[in-house]
Amino acid sequence: MGSVAGSSLTTGSNNIDIGNNGVAAESNTIRIGKSGTQSATFIAGISVSAITGTAVVVNSNGRLGVASSSQRFKDEIKPMEKASEGVLALRPVTFRYKPEVDPERAPQFGLVAEEVEKVNPALVTRDAQGKVFTVRYEAVNAMLLNEFLKEHRTVQELKSTAAKQEATIAQQQKDFRATIAQLTARIEEQDSKIQKVNDQVELSRPAPQMVDNNQ
Repeated sequence: MGSVAGSSLTTGSNNIDIGNNGVAAESNTIRIGKSGTQSATFIAGISVSAITGTAVVVNSNGRLGVASSSQRFKDEIKPMEKASEGVLALRPVTFRYKPEVDPERAPQFGLVAEEVEKVNPALVTRDAQGKVFTVRYEAVNAMLLNEFLKEHRTVQELKSTAAKQEATIAQQQKDFRATIAQLTARIEEQDSKIQKVNDQVELSRPAPQMVDNNQ
């Protein structure tokens, strides 16, 4: 549909082209409008329709899709570890879009893409001219989760260390009390032995003799 729509199609099939020349030999593709010609898209019935599902993303070529989390679409998978530490340097801001972007000027919360690029270029996307355009918030969320989990593990390790230290202190106090009890028992035993010796010494002493001065 539209002027020269589908004119570039050759051997492909199951394509829908509306105001787009299409691409030779492609199949099963929907193309609407031309890059560099259309600069805004309005589709009724979306903003007022509540549904559940997966968020749709768009790349710099205008292709729509979803960011899959399935392992079968990924390779070189490895723990994030310290790669997420830069996210803590990001500066969240409040702002309003310019009137030509949002006539209602509703309050917004987010990040400034140019600032994010300085922290980690992988966290931004670019437009067709290569200019920084927006922030990959889903990636930022994953990095924040990694930092949260690292902090949680640190807290758990500290709790575990504290618990071990408390147990060690409790055992040391128990051992100390046991040692004191043993020493006290030994002292009492020694005192008893000394008393017995003293008693025996007293018994072994000769009785005092009386001297008759009249003899």
